[in-house]
Amino acid sequence: MHLGVFVMGTGNHPAGWRLPGAGRSNQDLGLLKGIARTAERGKFDLLFVADGLALSLSDHPSYVARFEPLTLITALAGATQHIGLGATVSTTYGQPYHVARAFSSIDHLSGGRAAWNVVTTANAAAAANFTRPGHPEHAERYALAEEFVDVVRGLWDGWEDDALVADPATGLFVDPAKVRPLNHEGRFFSVQGPLSMTRSPQGHPVIIQAGGSPAGRELAARTAEVVFAAVQDLDAARDSYRALKARLPAHGRRPEELKVLPGVMPIIGRSTAEAREILARMQAFLTPTNALHLVSIRLGHDISGYPLDGPVPDLPFTEGTQGFARNLLALARREGLTLRDLYNVTAAARGHWVLCGTVQSIADTLEEWFTGEAADGFNILPPYFPAAFDEFVDQVVPELQRRGLFRTEYAGTTLREHLGLARPENRLAAATEATAAAAE
Repeated sequence: MHLGVFVMGTGNHPAGWRLPGAGRSNQDLGLLKGIARTAERGKFDLLFVADGLALSLSDHPSYVARFEPLTLITALAGATQHIGLGATVSTTYGQPYHVARAFSSIDHLSGGRAAWNVVTTANAAAAANFTRPGHPEHAERYALAEEFVDVVRGLWDGWEDDALVADPATGLFVDPAKVRPLNHEGRFFSVQGPLSMTRSPQGHPVIIQAGGSPAGRELAARTAEVVFAAVQDLDAARDSYRALKARLPAHGRRPEELKVLPGVMPIIGRSTAEAREILARMQAFLTPTNALHLVSIRLGHDISGYPLDGPVPDLPFTEGTQGFARNLLALARREGLTLRDLYNVTAAARGHWVLCGTVQSIADTLEEWFTGEAADGFNILPPYFPAAFDEFVDQVVPELQRRGLFRTEYAGTTLREHLGLARPENRLAAATEATAAAAE
C-alpha cells in the first residue's frame, strides 16, 4: 500500500495542539522538518501540505498562521532525501505559467519528488484577496481547472529531455529544435510558453486531486495520479473506489495509473477503550460553537439554528462542499446520527475517517480496506504532532511491513517510483514526430 501524511504543525484534530508536548505552531520549521524526517524514516510515499486563501480566526487552528505551501515544501526538500513533497495550489486564483514553473523548479531541486494538489478553492472569501468581483460558481471553477491543468501539463512538455546540450566544442548550449512553445489559446488562458527551464526529473510532477463532486471525479479520472478521498464506510469506499477507477478507460488510462488514498485519523491505544479515551480527551476541548462552525463549513450550510439532539436536517448540496457533504449526510442517514453525533464525527478530523484501536486492530482495518479494493493506501492525519505520528510510524508501520503490506526500503528516488507510476511521455515531442512522419 501507499502512505501519505497530512502535515499540520498544530495537528489534524482541532484540539490536538492542547495536549501536553504537542506542536502548537504551523510556522515552526524545526517541527515540520522533524515530521518530514519521521515520514521518511517510516518509508512514506509523500507528505502533503494544504492551503487556504482567506483567513478566518474561527477556523481549525491548522488553517491559521501557516506557511505558503510551495515555500514550505522547498525548505523540506533540503531536509529530506526520499519523501515525496505535495503542496496545494488553487486553479481558481493562480496562473498556469507560475504553477508549472514553480513545481518544475521544486521537482529539480528535490531530485524528482514534487506533487501538485489541484484545488478549485471552495471558500468564496478568497475572491476579496485577488481583485475579483466575485467567486466563480462550482461548474465554472471546474471548467477553468480542466483548462488550467492542461496548460500546466503542456508547459511541462515544452523541453525534450536532451534539449540542453551545453557542448563546449561546438558552442551549442540548447538545441532549438527540441524546445517548443505551447501556443495555447483557450476560453480562460492564453499561454505561449515554453518554460524557462528544462524538463523536470519526473517529466511531470505528480498530480493530486481531492474533489468529490461529479465534476471533481471527472477531473481526477482524466488528470490525477493520486486522489485523496474522504470516506467513512468500507462499502461506500469500495463503491467510490471502483466507480472512479471505472472512469479511467474513457480517458485512455489504466486503473493502476491512479492511486486512491482515503484520509484516516488513527487514534492508537493499548486497547480500543484507551484509544477512545484519548479521542474523548481532545473532544472535550471542543464547544458546540466551534464544532458547529466546522460542520457548517463541510455541509455548506449554517446549521447553528438546528437542535443539537435532533436529526440531521435534509440539506441540499451547495457550491464547493459536495464531496464532504455527500459522505457526511450519507453517514448520518445510515447510522441515524443526531446533529450532535455528526459534529463530534466532523470536528475530530474535519469530516475524514477516525479510526480508534490498538496497533493490531488498526493494521487489520487498513489491510481490509486495501485488500478489499477500497483503497490503494491511506493519507494519514495524525491528531497531533509529533507524538501521535511517531506512534504510527514506530508501531503501525512495522506491523504493516511484517504482513508484507508496506515497503521496508525505498525502491527508487522519485515520487513516481514510490507510487509505481510511469514517467509521462513528452506529448509535444510526440505530436511533432507524428506530424513529421505524416508529411513524409
